[in-house]
Amino acid sequence: MSDETGATTGADGETGPGTAGGAGRRVRVVLVDDHRMFRTGVQAEIGRTDVTGVEVVGEAADVDQAVTVITATRPEVVLLDVHLPGGGGVEVLRRCAGLMGAAEDPVRFLALSVSDAAEDVIGVIRGGARGYVTKTITGADLVDSIFRVQEGDAVFSPRLAGFVLDAFASTDAPPVDEDLDRLTQREREVLRLIARGYAYKEVAKQLYISVKTVESHVSAVLRKLQLSNRHELTRWATARRLV
Repeated sequence: MSDETGATTGADGETGPGTAGGAGRRVRVVLVDDHRMFRTGVQAEIGRTDVTGVEVVGEAADVDQAVTVITATRPEVVLLDVHLPGGGGVEVLRRCAGLMGAAEDPVRFLALSVSDAAEDVIGVIRGGARGYVTKTITGADLVDSIFRVQEGDAVFSPRLAGFVLDAFASTDAPPVDEDLDRLTQREREVLRLIARGYAYKEVAKQLYISVKTVESHVSAVLRKLQLSNRHELTRWATARRLV
Protein backbone atom coordinates (compact mmCIF):
# COMPACT_ATOMS: atom_id res chain seq x y z
CA MET A 1 0.00 0.00 0.00
CA SER A 2 1.23 3.49 -0.80
CA ASP A 3 1.54 6.52 1.42
CA GLU A 4 -1.39 8.39 -0.14
CA THR A 5 -3.94 9.74 2.29
CA GLY A 6 -6.95 7.46 2.63
CA ALA A 7 -10.26 7.77 4.43
CA THR A 8 -9.01 9.11 7.72
CA THR A 9 -5.90 10.17 9.58
CA GLY A 10 -4.74 9.36 13.07
CA ALA A 11 -5.67 12.01 15.59
CA ASP A 12 -2.06 12.43 16.70
CA GLY A 13 -0.74 12.61 13.15
CA GLU A 14 1.31 9.40 13.42
CA THR A 15 1.73 7.28 10.33
CA GLY A 16 2.50 3.87 11.83
CA PRO A 17 -0.16 1.16 11.69
CA GLY A 18 -0.44 1.16 15.48
CA THR A 19 -2.14 4.57 15.60
CA ALA A 20 -5.71 3.32 15.95
CA GLY A 21 -5.15 0.19 17.97
CA GLY A 22 -4.09 1.69 21.27
CA ALA A 23 -5.89 1.80 24.60
CA GLY A 24 -6.58 -1.95 24.50
CA ARG A 25 -9.07 -1.77 21.62
CA ARG A 26 -9.55 -4.97 19.66
CA VAL A 27 -11.40 -5.86 16.47
CA ARG A 28 -11.77 -9.20 14.69
CA VAL A 29 -11.47 -8.95 10.90
CA VAL A 30 -11.91 -11.18 7.86
CA LEU A 31 -10.04 -10.34 4.63
CA VAL A 32 -11.88 -11.02 1.37
CA ASP A 33 -9.85 -10.52 -1.81
CA ASP A 34 -9.09 -12.81 -4.73
CA HIS A 35 -5.40 -11.87 -4.77
CA ARG A 36 -3.43 -13.94 -2.27
CA MET A 37 -0.43 -11.61 -2.41
CA PHE A 38 -2.60 -8.64 -1.56
CA ARG A 39 -4.19 -10.47 1.39
CA THR A 40 -0.71 -11.37 2.61
CA GLY A 41 0.34 -7.73 2.35
CA VAL A 42 -2.68 -6.47 4.27
CA GLN A 43 -2.17 -9.14 6.92
CA ALA A 44 1.44 -8.04 7.38
CA GLU A 45 0.46 -4.37 7.47
CA ILE A 46 -2.44 -4.45 9.94
CA GLY A 47 -2.46 -7.93 11.48
CA ARG A 48 0.04 -7.37 14.32
CA THR A 49 -2.64 -7.51 16.96
CA ASP A 50 -0.43 -6.40 19.84
CA VAL A 51 0.38 -3.20 17.92
CA THR A 52 -2.73 -2.43 15.86
CA GLY A 53 -5.49 -4.13 17.85
CA VAL A 54 -6.61 -5.90 14.65
CA GLU A 55 -6.94 -9.69 14.74
CA VAL A 56 -7.32 -11.28 11.30
CA VAL A 57 -9.50 -14.33 11.96
CA GLY A 58 -10.05 -15.52 8.39
CA GLU A 59 -9.44 -15.00 4.69
CA ALA A 60 -11.39 -15.76 1.52
CA ALA A 61 -10.74 -15.51 -2.21
CA ASP A 62 -14.25 -15.78 -3.71
CA VAL A 63 -17.90 -15.34 -2.82
CA ASP A 64 -18.59 -18.86 -1.56
CA GLN A 65 -15.45 -18.92 0.60
CA ALA A 66 -16.29 -15.48 1.96
CA VAL A 67 -19.80 -16.43 3.04
CA THR A 68 -18.52 -19.63 4.65
CA VAL A 69 -15.69 -17.94 6.56
CA ILE A 70 -17.76 -14.96 7.65
CA THR A 71 -20.58 -17.20 8.89
CA ALA A 72 -18.15 -19.43 10.77
CA THR A 73 -16.06 -16.70 12.41
CA ARG A 74 -18.61 -13.88 12.87
CA PRO A 75 -16.02 -11.09 12.66
CA GLU A 76 -16.83 -7.55 13.66
CA VAL A 77 -15.55 -6.13 10.37
CA VAL A 78 -15.04 -7.64 6.91
CA LEU A 79 -12.60 -6.01 4.49
CA LEU A 80 -14.33 -6.73 1.20
CA ASP A 81 -13.01 -6.44 -2.34
CA VAL A 82 -15.63 -5.34 -4.86
CA HIS A 83 -14.63 -7.68 -7.70
CA LEU A 84 -14.65 -11.33 -6.68
CA PRO A 85 -15.20 -14.63 -8.49
CA GLY A 86 -18.73 -15.87 -7.93
CA GLY A 87 -20.69 -12.63 -8.12
CA GLY A 88 -18.59 -9.88 -6.57
CA GLY A 89 -18.74 -8.07 -3.27
CA VAL A 90 -22.41 -7.21 -3.74
CA GLU A 91 -23.25 -10.93 -3.74
CA VAL A 92 -21.35 -11.43 -0.48
CA LEU A 93 -23.34 -8.59 1.06
CA ARG A 94 -26.61 -10.04 -0.19
CA ARG A 95 -25.87 -13.45 1.27
CA CYS A 96 -24.68 -11.97 4.56
CA ALA A 97 -27.65 -9.62 5.00
CA GLY A 98 -28.83 -11.53 8.06
CA LEU A 99 -25.46 -11.14 9.76
CA MET A 100 -25.38 -7.42 8.98
CA GLY A 101 -28.87 -6.96 10.40
CA ALA A 102 -28.30 -8.96 13.59
CA ALA A 103 -29.60 -7.19 16.70
CA GLU A 104 -26.50 -8.22 18.65
CA ASP A 105 -22.94 -8.23 17.32
CA PRO A 106 -23.71 -7.34 13.69
CA VAL A 107 -21.04 -8.00 11.06
CA ARG A 108 -20.03 -4.76 9.38
CA PHE A 109 -18.41 -4.46 5.96
CA LEU A 110 -15.75 -2.04 4.69
CA ALA A 111 -15.05 -2.21 0.96
CA LEU A 112 -11.34 -2.13 0.09
CA SER A 113 -10.81 -2.03 -3.67
CA VAL A 114 -8.52 -0.84 -6.44
CA SER A 115 -11.62 0.52 -8.17
CA ASP A 116 -12.75 4.07 -7.55
CA ALA A 117 -15.60 3.92 -10.07
CA ALA A 118 -18.89 5.47 -8.96
CA GLU A 119 -20.96 2.41 -9.87
CA ASP A 120 -18.77 0.16 -7.72
CA VAL A 121 -18.93 2.49 -4.73
CA ILE A 122 -22.68 2.97 -4.96
CA GLY A 123 -23.34 -0.73 -5.54
CA VAL A 124 -21.69 -1.95 -2.34
CA ILE A 125 -23.04 0.90 -0.23
CA ARG A 126 -26.55 0.10 -1.41
CA GLY A 127 -25.75 -3.52 -0.57
CA GLY A 128 -25.05 -2.59 3.05
CA ALA A 129 -21.33 -1.81 3.34
CA ARG A 130 -20.48 0.85 5.93
CA GLY A 131 -17.70 2.41 3.90
CA TYR A 132 -15.41 2.26 0.89
CA VAL A 133 -11.69 2.94 0.73
CA THR A 134 -9.22 2.39 -2.09
CA LYS A 135 -6.07 0.30 -1.98
CA THR A 136 -3.90 3.42 -1.94
CA ILE A 137 -4.84 3.90 1.72
CA THR A 138 -2.03 3.71 4.29
CA GLY A 139 -1.86 1.01 6.92
CA ALA A 140 -2.53 3.49 9.72
CA ASP A 141 -5.57 4.92 7.97
CA LEU A 142 -6.91 1.46 7.19
CA VAL A 143 -6.64 0.42 10.84
CA ASP A 144 -8.40 3.63 11.89
CA SER A 145 -11.13 3.04 9.29
CA ILE A 146 -11.69 -0.52 10.54
CA PHE A 147 -12.22 0.70 14.10
CA ARG A 148 -14.56 3.45 12.95
CA VAL A 149 -16.67 0.97 10.99
CA GLN A 150 -16.70 -1.34 14.01
CA GLU A 151 -18.15 1.55 16.00
CA GLY A 152 -20.87 2.13 13.41
CA ASP A 153 -19.41 5.08 11.51
CA ALA A 154 -19.43 5.42 7.73
CA VAL A 155 -15.95 5.80 6.21
CA PHE A 156 -14.94 6.79 2.69
CA SER A 157 -11.79 7.78 0.87
CA PRO A 158 -12.17 11.55 0.36
CA ARG A 159 -13.32 11.81 -3.26
CA LEU A 160 -15.60 8.77 -3.04
CA ALA A 161 -17.97 10.32 -0.52
CA GLY A 162 -19.30 12.61 -3.24
CA PHE A 163 -20.44 9.63 -5.32
CA VAL A 164 -22.56 8.37 -2.44
CA LEU A 165 -24.03 11.77 -1.62
CA ASP A 166 -24.95 12.34 -5.27
CA ALA A 167 -26.45 8.86 -5.65
CA PHE A 168 -28.65 9.03 -2.58
CA ALA A 169 -29.69 12.62 -3.24
CA SER A 170 -31.34 11.42 -6.45
CA THR A 171 -34.20 8.96 -6.78
CA ASP A 172 -33.36 8.30 -10.42
CA ALA A 173 -31.70 4.98 -11.16
CA PRO A 174 -28.45 5.29 -13.14
CA PRO A 175 -28.89 4.50 -16.83
CA VAL A 176 -27.80 1.09 -18.06
CA ASP A 177 -24.77 1.19 -20.36
CA GLU A 178 -25.12 -1.84 -22.60
CA ASP A 179 -21.59 -1.45 -23.99
CA LEU A 180 -20.07 -1.38 -20.51
CA ASP A 181 -22.18 -4.36 -19.46
CA ARG A 182 -20.44 -6.46 -22.10
CA LEU A 183 -17.21 -6.24 -20.11
CA THR A 184 -16.28 -8.39 -17.15
CA GLN A 185 -15.35 -6.71 -13.86
CA ARG A 186 -11.65 -7.37 -14.50
CA GLU A 187 -11.90 -5.95 -18.02
CA ARG A 188 -13.45 -2.80 -16.57
CA GLU A 189 -10.56 -2.44 -14.13
CA VAL A 190 -8.02 -2.81 -16.93
CA LEU A 191 -10.00 -0.41 -19.12
CA ARG A 192 -9.96 2.35 -16.50
CA LEU A 193 -6.25 2.05 -15.80
CA ILE A 194 -5.30 1.96 -19.49
CA ALA A 195 -7.56 4.96 -20.13
CA ARG A 196 -5.74 6.84 -17.36
CA GLY A 197 -2.47 6.36 -19.20
CA TYR A 198 -1.00 3.44 -17.25
CA ALA A 199 1.53 1.27 -19.08
CA TYR A 200 0.81 -2.45 -19.26
CA LYS A 201 3.46 -3.16 -16.60
CA GLU A 202 1.88 -0.58 -14.28
CA VAL A 203 -1.57 -2.11 -14.78
CA ALA A 204 -0.16 -5.56 -14.04
CA LYS A 205 1.39 -4.28 -10.81
CA GLN A 206 -1.78 -2.51 -9.72
CA LEU A 207 -3.99 -5.56 -10.31
CA TYR A 208 -1.49 -8.26 -9.28
CA ILE A 209 -1.68 -9.97 -12.68
CA SER A 210 0.84 -10.64 -15.44
CA VAL A 211 1.56 -8.29 -18.34
CA LYS A 212 0.40 -11.04 -20.71
CA THR A 213 -2.94 -11.17 -18.88
CA VAL A 214 -3.26 -7.39 -19.18
CA GLU A 215 -2.65 -7.65 -22.92
CA SER A 216 -5.34 -10.33 -23.21
CA HIS A 217 -7.85 -8.19 -21.32
CA VAL A 218 -7.09 -5.13 -23.47
CA SER A 219 -7.59 -7.18 -26.64
CA ALA A 220 -10.92 -8.44 -25.30
CA VAL A 221 -12.05 -4.93 -24.40
CA LEU A 222 -11.15 -3.55 -27.82
CA ARG A 223 -12.95 -6.42 -29.54
CA LYS A 224 -16.12 -6.13 -27.43
CA LEU A 225 -16.31 -2.35 -27.80
CA GLN A 226 -15.30 -2.46 -31.47
CA LEU A 227 -12.39 -0.09 -30.92
CA SER A 228 -9.06 -0.13 -32.75
CA ASN A 229 -6.47 1.09 -30.24
CA ARG A 230 -5.90 2.46 -26.74
CA HIS A 231 -6.41 6.06 -27.91
CA GLU A 232 -9.95 5.25 -29.00
CA LEU A 233 -10.40 3.33 -25.76
CA THR A 234 -9.35 6.39 -23.75
CA ARG A 235 -11.80 8.62 -25.61
CA TRP A 236 -14.57 6.04 -25.08
CA ALA A 237 -13.89 5.82 -21.33
CA THR A 238 -13.57 9.60 -20.94
CA ALA A 239 -16.89 10.19 -22.67
CA ARG A 240 -18.55 7.92 -20.09
CA ARG A 241 -16.70 9.53 -17.17
CA LEU A 242 -14.99 6.26 -16.28
CA VAL A 243 -11.54 7.81 -15.96
